[in-house]
Amino acid sequence: METGYVIEGHGIGKRLGSFVLDIPEFHLPKGFATALIGENGAGKTTFLNILSGIRLDYKGQLQYFGQYSDKDRENNPLVKEHMGYTGPGNYFLPQWKVKQVAEVNRLLFQNFHEDRFKRLCAELAIDTGNGVGKKVKELSDGNRMKLMIAGVLARDTELLIMDEPASPLDPLMRDKLCEMIRDYLAEDEGNRSVFFSTHNIADMENVTDYAIIMTHGRIAEEGFVEDLKEKYLMVKGNAEDIPKAQSALYSVSTNKYGFEGICLAENLDALAGCSVNVETPSLSQISVAVMRKYSQLGGVRDKEA
Repeated sequence: METGYVIEGHGIGKRLGSFVLDIPEFHLPKGFATALIGENGAGKTTFLNILSGIRLDYKGQLQYFGQYSDKDRENNPLVKEHMGYTGPGNYFLPQWKVKQVAEVNRLLFQNFHEDRFKRLCAELAIDTGNGVGKKVKELSDGNRMKLMIAGVLARDTELLIMDEPASPLDPLMRDKLCEMIRDYLAEDEGNRSVFFSTHNIADMENVTDYAIIMTHGRIAEEGFVEDLKEKYLMVKGNAEDIPKAQSALYSVSTNKYGFEGICLAENLDALAGCSVNVETPSLSQISVAVMRKYSQLGGVRDKEA
């Protein structure tokens, strides 16, 4: 699939103690929702902080919207006008109330719509203290995230960068988040993009068009989800074929009855002669297999019988 890019990066690097972020090339497809997937410590937040301009001490070059550099991002207000960010931590001052959050957004961004913000706060059922107005520090983690989401969606942007937006949300609200991301993309189809990190792969799969899987500060796999589901297969077989499966599959789970695991489609011939069932894997299954391959956890595990 041919597409343009909303962000391109070259030689992106950052050292934090023994951890090294090393991304020689990066291309974020324009017009899609892209999931950044990886273990804790894989470098997802560091990477997103670099892309959003929160962290400036990195090596490499970035280009936004096909024309602006990372220096433009910091010096030209127009670039950040077209970008929105949500993430963990104290994004708003703890003593602010919802009204002050709206006031600050209105001062910072010309494209902020207060009426839309109020509607989104009501739609997301943000607990503001029966209309009196709770302070940010009095809100739950979920309500603080919803407040950030309302803030960025109340602006006219072309790119959302979201660090673990689903993590503090309950299952119902995660589904609502997916709906909002789809609506955001559809409002100006082909011109809006979303890049979010997630640990809740299964909950966010139905809104993910493109996936980037990170391990140890590097991109281990990426592609459009439908392409990845053709590249990888879920294979299940009998116990007598476990030794052959362990040498042929990307990752394997075994028990006394048989095995299941992820196989590169191009390597399926290695299981010739085995009695196997082949299925289309989920993005979650592909992601876990890739992470397991590069993780210290190893690629083979046993289930309890």
